[in-house]
Amino acid sequence: MKLAVVGGGSTYTPELIDGIAGRRTTLDVDEIVLIDPDTYRVDIVGEFGQRLLDHAGHPARIRTTSNLEEGVDGASAVLIQLRVGGQKARRSDETFPHACGCVGQETTGAGGLAKALRTVPVVLDIAERVRKVAGDDTWIVNFTNPVGIVTRALLREGHRAVGLCNVAIHLQRTFAQLLDVGANDVRLEHTGLNHLSWERGVYIDGVDRLPELLDQHGEYLAEHVSVPLGWMRRMNVVPSYYLKYFYSHDKIVEQQRTERPRADVVSDVEEELLKVYADPEVVTKPEALEKRGGAYYSEAAVQLVHALTGGGPAEEHVVNVANNGILPFLPDDAVIEALSSVDGTGAKPLAARPVEPLFAGLISHVTAYENLALEAALKGGRDRVADALLAHPLVGQYDYADQLADSLVKENQHLLPWATA
Repeated sequence: MKLAVVGGGSTYTPELIDGIAGRRTTLDVDEIVLIDPDTYRVDIVGEFGQRLLDHAGHPARIRTTSNLEEGVDGASAVLIQLRVGGQKARRSDETFPHACGCVGQETTGAGGLAKALRTVPVVLDIAERVRKVAGDDTWIVNFTNPVGIVTRALLREGHRAVGLCNVAIHLQRTFAQLLDVGANDVRLEHTGLNHLSWERGVYIDGVDRLPELLDQHGEYLAEHVSVPLGWMRRMNVVPSYYLKYFYSHDKIVEQQRTERPRADVVSDVEEELLKVYADPEVVTKPEALEKRGGAYYSEAAVQLVHALTGGGPAEEHVVNVANNGILPFLPDDAVIEALSSVDGTGAKPLAARPVEPLFAGLISHVTAYENLALEAALKGGRDRVADALLAHPLVGQYDYADQLADSLVKENQHLLPWATA
């Protein structure tokens, strides 16, 4: 099987390669093509990735290219993991909202909208080119943030796509370690949207062990996801780490104004990693890669690709997929993040029990924003940007929406074709 990675020059990529090297018996990959316009980075990453495979005794070969059509031709699956504008644009996303006292973050709020506006048109162009060259049967696995909005755009255009995030698998692995069980023995009741999700159950052999986790390991989990322990126990949930931006908004903004932007930290980590990758003596994944984030990304990606292309029985994975009635208070075409049955025909979200009003209200609110964000990304226009910001619970005021819309357009003018028209 041929696997193509768009954005293959990312310092994340060796995580994926390492995951493939460790799953030789279940994912029959013989060719991996890393596609990236930055030939310097992709060549370094590609050569290091090949050393990882060789060291593990895996027979797959890695090629690198800057030509998308050449790279995806004949691929069974195409993984998209790109960042339009690089870390410079991310730094802007993380800082310009502070002028209005709003959270600066690359996947939610005003910064998340900026990223969506830059990203959706580029990903749709890539997906259409993939479809023309590789055919309608090729799976697109989207890891590009904001995953929910980008995946919704892909599905809206009829692409064979599934969205993927590492939040659920990270929590699954954490719970398994705390309960001293195998990771695959843990079944999550994962509810919500990408980066807006809650674990409402942690099942082992059909028994919900979440109360035990909160009772015996609550302090650790509260610190891990940055929410008060008392609240978690009262709600009987473990929220995603990203819920802190909603539940502790003002505190987070205060911290962000004094801390170094994450984009600057990641830039330094990437520079360090590229130096390590370029060392021909390094043949295993470096510890420094953990600083980059994306824990368990490789496992999630490899398992999902296997389920979509392996031809075997359905597997259960938490993915981003069309709602199709699972959450009855959302439109069918809304993209939710849910435990799903995945096989060669795609991902189908599994039935879920009713969602508590506290969570359902926020899910509905953010889904409405995502719909307006997608319209702004597809059609452009400063007023559409302002409307989407007004709809976002982290903005939600006329003056802020207008000011942030103007700032967003100015900051991203060179990356938004309609902004310079």
